Amino acid sequence: MARVIVDVMPKPELLDPQGKAVAGALPRLGFTQFQAVRQGKRFELESTEAASPELLAAAREAAVTVLSNPVIEDVVSVRFDPAADAVPQDPA
Repeated sequence: MARVIVDVMPKPELLDPQGKAVAGALPRLGFTQFQAVRQGKRFELESTEAASPELLAAAREAAVTVLSNPVIEDVVSVRFDPAADAVPQDPA
């Protein structure tokens, strides 16, 4: 079994109100090390197929056509989860 992780972020030129709200809250909570926050989305795609370049290519295509809105978001990462094979899978 393979797991592909897809990260999607708002385009840098667009306002990110959720990230701005988090950035404003962090200093009030004592986290003064951070000046800016951008909030995105993470998808985990599981497949019964073994990890392969073809599976990764299919995940990239799904990321661009289904998981993101190309008008306002960028797909920033599509990668295999190296821990997926280390985690015992439920046989059910």
